[in-house]
Amino acid sequence: MDLQTLIEPTLAGMGYELVALERAGGGLLRLYIDRPEGIVVDDCVRVSNQLTRMFMVENVDYERLEVSSPGIDRPLVKPADFVRFAGERATVKLHGPLEGRKRFTGILRGEEAGVLQLEVDGVVLAIPFADVDAARLAPDFDKPGKKTVRGKK
Repeated sequence: MDLQTLIEPTLAGMGYELVALERAGGGLLRLYIDRPEGIVVDDCVRVSNQLTRMFMVENVDYERLEVSSPGIDRPLVKPADFVRFAGERATVKLHGPLEGRKRFTGILRGEEAGVLQLEVDGVVLAIPFADVDAARLAPDFDKPGKKTVRGKK
């Protein structure tokens, strides 16, 4: 069983979503969690304690566990993330060039049938989800009066 498949049901049962999972050098296992009302330190502690116990039972090999919120520049990992955060500004990096570029910043317009819709400079680009290397929300702090919280304006 892979680690994500092991972790996701436990987090869902606790009311959390697994945003991303990373294995880093030195045996570090890093998880980003979220929930609709946001994440506070106590949430990270609760999840860390629960997963530490589960990892002991399941013999998961790791040295250190780090649990945190995804932050305001939340990674967009699943197709559903592009639907949930439609209308928000995001940066998308591609595996290969599209129209001579690999990185685009624009407004998410959703995802349908495996194709991400991203509005860049007034033009909506259709980007196959399989071509996306990485994507993150890109809050625009320069616009006065605009405050984005949890995918809502």
